[in-house]
Amino acid sequence: MAVSPREARDLWHRWRGLVCASLLFTALLGTVVLAQETRFFRIGTAATGGSFFEVGGLIAGAISGPTEGPPCGRGGSCGVRGLVAVAQATPGSIENLKLINGGQIESGFAQADLASWAYNGVNLFSMGGPLKKLRAISSLFPVAVHLVVPVDSPIRSLSGLRGKRVSLGEAGSGTAAVSTVLLAAAGLNESDFTAKYLRPGPGGAELKDGTIDALFLVGGYPVPAIREVAASMPVRLVPIEGDVVEILHKDFNFYYPTEIPADSYPGIDAAITSLGSSALWLVNTEIDPDLVYAITESLWNPATAKLLAALDPIGSRVRLTRALEGLSVPLHPGALRFYREKGMPVDAAPKVAGEPAEQKGP
Repeated sequence: MAVSPREARDLWHRWRGLVCASLLFTALLGTVVLAQETRFFRIGTAATGGSFFEVGGLIAGAISGPTEGPPCGRGGSCGVRGLVAVAQATPGSIENLKLINGGQIESGFAQADLASWAYNGVNLFSMGGPLKKLRAISSLFPVAVHLVVPVDSPIRSLSGLRGKRVSLGEAGSGTAAVSTVLLAAAGLNESDFTAKYLRPGPGGAELKDGTIDALFLVGGYPVPAIREVAASMPVRLVPIEGDVVEILHKDFNFYYPTEIPADSYPGIDAAITSLGSSALWLVNTEIDPDLVYAITESLWNPATAKLLAALDPIGSRVRLTRALEGLSVPLHPGALRFYREKGMPVDAAPKVAGEPAEQKGP
């Protein structure tokens, strides 16, 4: 059948329109599929000068994985396929616990003592009620209270803080909570000194400038902000010891006596006694169990251990053998399944009151 030039042009434009529409549909479909395959997972850490942020960034990178590519062990990522994990700076443990329980972030780090208080709705969390959606992925590493002063400071113990200018840590942080509890156990309240609530970096800067006399920080040693201060000026760590440690250990069993090893910081060549606890990685109970299982598996992959080794010594303390040490809230079902398959003593972990089926696992 003969076709006129005008009809030919009309057919061409129609055909081209159909092709373009088809290509656009294919592109949009590909975008939708990619969006379905890519999942985002936030890890609430703490301020950028603390150990939580440093470790969180590394773990976020380790558990992230592309949607395509060779498998783990064959040149590919050992992260969770299609997962984009991000370390999110926050005020710290207290804020993380509230954000996780409220579903505002998927996961985050917190000290075991504070996680226990939040889960049970006691002490600092007594007004808002228990945060029962908190679950554990793992215990990560030990943390210790650091009380930093200039090397020539007259402060030799907690009682020496009377009349001084003291940074208690950023409001909403684990440091602020623990330092307040610690000072109360030592018989001090805020009328006995001038309190400031500073993030690690600004706190270190004020210590160097002489606008504060002492700085509290709680974290896995070495804490980056303290390491930077100690590299720029001579400092000491004030020991936390004696009756106050025994009182806190008795009242809050997730505290224990510990030591900050010698040479953890420039110029500090002797071990310092202190108050210790554990850093936990927590997640909301409603997160998909299969996803949490895959994240836990990726956390304990040998490839992740190699990455963590670059943060020695703190990274080397993140070990599967201590994953269940110091847990103060129940395990998430996905993490529980992983540890059970590894033959680890999950029955000793905290139980979910009134929900025995969750602890049995698959």
